[in-house]
Amino acid sequence: MRTRCNLPFILLTVAFAGSLFLAACGGDDDAKKGGPGGAGAPAVTVITVQTEAVPLATELPGRTAPYMIAELRPQVTGIVKARPFKEGSDVKAGQVLYRIDPAPYQAAYDNAAANLARAEANVAAARTKAERYADLVKIEAVSKLANDEASAALKQAQAEVGAAKAALESARIDLGFTRVASPISGRIGRSTVTPGALVTANQAQALATVQQLDPIYVDLTQSSAELLRMRRDFASGKLKRSRDAATVPVELVLEDGSVYGATGKLAFSEVAVDEATGSVTLRAVFPNTEGELLPGMYVRARLSQGVREDAILVPHAAVTHDPRGNATVMLVNAKGIAEARVVKAEQSIKDKWVVTEGLAPGERVIVEGLQKAKPGTPVQAQQAGAPAPAAASPVAARR
Repeated sequence: MRTRCNLPFILLTVAFAGSLFLAACGGDDDAKKGGPGGAGAPAVTVITVQTEAVPLATELPGRTAPYMIAELRPQVTGIVKARPFKEGSDVKAGQVLYRIDPAPYQAAYDNAAANLARAEANVAAARTKAERYADLVKIEAVSKLANDEASAALKQAQAEVGAAKAALESARIDLGFTRVASPISGRIGRSTVTPGALVTANQAQALATVQQLDPIYVDLTQSSAELLRMRRDFASGKLKRSRDAATVPVELVLEDGSVYGATGKLAFSEVAVDEATGSVTLRAVFPNTEGELLPGMYVRARLSQGVREDAILVPHAAVTHDPRGNATVMLVNAKGIAEARVVKAEQSIKDKWVVTEGLAPGERVIVEGLQKAKPGTPVQAQQAGAPAPAAASPVAARR
């Protein structure tokens, strides 16, 4: 009777012990699968970073400006008789662009010429008299006072000739100003007057504007803080100057994103910082033979900063940003554990970031599988470009 009563209890005990044994075996298998680098760890693709010499460039905003500019204003008053040019066309230096009625100025010139002729005639008469009195005063045929008056009259006549010549030259200049010519070669804009309009000497409004567009300036702005940083990097040796540091090549990116066909060069930089913006103006010169660049266009220019010898290039896909805006990458350490690292991504070159701080040569950076890798968890790292490991056969898996 006692044996039959204990039999169910014995069977229950055996079943419970068996379940504990199976659970223990399953836990061991799971531990094997979930260990560092085990079959249960997510697979990621990594690259091993190395330092290399990278030429750095900075991109600055700017606007185009004429190489030379001339505003045409009348220097005499009169009626515009002709405007022998086409608006928007190219003009040459010395080309007549406006003709002002020359009649009053021609009359003034002729009058000045007549006054000069009269003054020169008076000089001849005064000279003859002065020479005669000079001979007569020696034999006391005339008084010394009369001789002095004759000599003074000659000098006065000669002075009047000088004044008449100056008046004639002034009249000639005014007559020449009736022909308004271009002082430079370039492209002329719209005209503010038409034939028949009255213009005045030195008026505030320009008749037209001529701009030389080949070559053309591009005025760029760079912050003074960035300029100081570049100078410190050169002084410390972080940046190396290019071989031809005297002429800095400049590449131009137009408003539509296309790259301008010709390369320019840096002409000069301002010697003072703009107090309102805290920036320095740099001026570059570009050829503009086709007239593609027009004054006032917004552009971006790429300037070579130098060469950073110890830079590390990391693909864009490997760099993310934390809530504070810091650039971060995910690494795989020597134990196969994912690790987040804050880095300094200085600038972008094509599809890669130039990392100057935060990474060391030989470290492995995750470039694929970032969404599966969590900091502090094990991962299976595979080098980018390496062949994928062969999958285990079903038989081997059962064994």
